Amino acid sequence: MILDPDTSRKITHYRPREAPAVWEDVAPLVRSVVTAVATAVPYEVERLLHITASLALWAEGVGLARDPDAWLRNEVIDAYVLSRAAELKSTSVQTYRTWLLRIREALAWSGRGEASPARLHGAASPHTPYSEAELAGLRHWAMHLSGQQRSDALALMALGAGCGLQPREVAASRGCHLLRHGKDEPLLHTGVKREVPLAVRADWEDVVDELAQLAGKGHLFRPRRTTTYAKNLVGSWSLLHRPPEALPKVSAGRLRATWIVKLMATGLSHDLIAKAAGLASTASLARYEHHVPPLDKATAARLLRGATT
Repeated sequence: MILDPDTSRKITHYRPREAPAVWEDVAPLVRSVVTAVATAVPYEVERLLHITASLALWAEGVGLARDPDAWLRNEVIDAYVLSRAAELKSTSVQTYRTWLLRIREALAWSGRGEASPARLHGAASPHTPYSEAELAGLRHWAMHLSGQQRSDALALMALGAGCGLQPREVAASRGCHLLRHGKDEPLLHTGVKREVPLAVRADWEDVVDELAQLAGKGHLFRPRRTTTYAKNLVGSWSLLHRPPEALPKVSAGRLRATWIVKLMATGLSHDLIAKAAGLASTASLARYEHHVPPLDKATAARLLRGATT
């Protein structure tokens, strides 16, 4: 299995927090499992490493054989997630079970030639991107709010649809993170870790620039909060501030999906898009492909022709 350098580095250097001494014994097996399935399942490599390592350490603790075949049996997966039910929300228990079953399925399919198990539910789908009309309507609504509501709405929309940030990254963004190295240079978001410079989309530059000037070193979104981050920081704002009934609610996930799909529609390299989005590999973009509108004939011909000399 050949992976891109960043994914390989993450797998090689992964170590759980407060890892027990036995981690050094099971680490090679965990890394081999994640390497085998990294491009076969639609999850970020960090999540695959976390859940596989957690399962492996639990299996070690209950005396199971030090073998992924033993860890990834259906009954073992169920026993593992049930053992964590007291510390996790019910939705997280189901999520962990789904991830592990997908890992098991990928290994059975590619490693042993077994038939993939019957899927009892539809494949996980990403957030649906907003249409042009929906996004324009939400932007118009946000622009006409007042005071802090306006700033929060525009920050959430601009950081999602203009930068493709995830909720935690939206929450962490500060005005001083937005930099422009020259008058005609792109506006860059320097507050998130990416392999490539994260440029704000041109149609959101003015909004982000304005918000950054106002925020200074403070947070762009909900600057009056008392905690740095909470899981419901973004979601609770959307519940409290609903646009008119004709418009959908503001969703960080849908804003990010809109950003990704718009980039894919331009014909940009999927490797560049994945790196700008902070995804483990281009495989994660496959789930968005059906949202990308087909190119018209003139655009397709222009792209295929290339630049003239």
